[in-house]
Amino acid sequence: MLEISEIFNAAAVLKDVARKTSIIPAPKLNPESEIYLKTENLQLTGSFKLRGAYYKISQLTDEEKAKGVIACSAGNHAQGVALGAKHNGIKAVICLPAGAPISKVEATRSYGAEVCLVPGVYDDAYNKALELQKEHGYTFVHPFDDPKVIAGQGTIGLEILDQLPSVEAVIVPIGGGGLISGVAFAIKTLRPDVKVYGVQSSGAPSMAESLKEGKLCHLNDVSTIADGIAVKEPGVNTFEMCNRYVDEVVTVSDEEIAAAILALIEQQKIVAEGAGAVAVAAAMFNKVPIKGKKTVCLVSGGNIDVNTLSRVITRGLSKSGRNYTFIIDLQDRPGQLSGVCAVIAECGGNVISVSHERINTSAAINGCTIRVELETRDSKHIDDIRKALTERGYTVLN
Repeated sequence: MLEISEIFNAAAVLKDVARKTSIIPAPKLNPESEIYLKTENLQLTGSFKLRGAYYKISQLTDEEKAKGVIACSAGNHAQGVALGAKHNGIKAVICLPAGAPISKVEATRSYGAEVCLVPGVYDDAYNKALELQKEHGYTFVHPFDDPKVIAGQGTIGLEILDQLPSVEAVIVPIGGGGLISGVAFAIKTLRPDVKVYGVQSSGAPSMAESLKEGKLCHLNDVSTIADGIAVKEPGVNTFEMCNRYVDEVVTVSDEEIAAAILALIEQQKIVAEGAGAVAVAAAMFNKVPIKGKKTVCLVSGGNIDVNTLSRVITRGLSKSGRNYTFIIDLQDRPGQLSGVCAVIAECGGNVISVSHERINTSAAINGCTIRVELETRDSKHIDDIRKALTERGYTVLN
């Protein structure tokens, strides 16, 4: 299906189109490993998807180009196809899930593509795109299950080996599998000793389940903050390539993804979307065996909606022990709240908000319940505050 020469050809085509994104050290993400980041979130259009989409379009015949192209996407592939079509002077129609982040929808339109919003998730947009393809004769640019697209994504693997020759492991996000298929094929062909690990959201583990079952599996539904990899079923080609070239596929939770996004912002000054941060989450929470290894985490995209980013940061603060809400039973009498706040202040916690509830059928008649939201340093700090409150005679419910 794919030869290494195709990936080298793609690299030549993309030389003046796609950025050769930097690999930067990120030592704090996992002190037990030597972590580096391949920053595809800084790619043109904010995602690696430009590579595969542009290369596919560049290889179309004049007749195919004249008819225009159509694609389906959760957002990033859409922008890659739109930009590729614009550079080649051809029409592009993009079907996106209606719930795609507004930032991705508007960015796709800004490149001159016609956008068709489809109710549902990626797979629903895919079916609509096939319908329009048959109706109008467009050339379909598949987001992941196409040899040309896979070859374009594989150029990242060539760059990693060139930029960090001593690399020992590479961690790659998986949605439909196009990115990891190209990267794993390139790396395993040229350096079979390098480990390649794939990561999916636990709310959309289609490739992980398929590899476990030994056949393509279709998920009935997917739910994750990593919208870019919320795919119900991997591709036929990508499943076979992952089965052959990928060492292991693991999953991470939304809370772990949120913590990774927050860590990238605070420690590396890098903004990643959910799908772009799953590789970092896998490294942070030791989902793959990389202890002592020189490891590259592929940050595949940075197109996160600002409103989503706010919610993700809140979730990330909670996961990393930087934010916590205590629920405390008190006697309803003067001075109780100030006493709780005094203990928290002594321990170095910072009160963000307090809610006071007198009407509670589970509390004593002369009692009340308070919820105190705090800024904290880490999980140990939370435990220290809980211990101090308990020692002072307060009943901590949570």
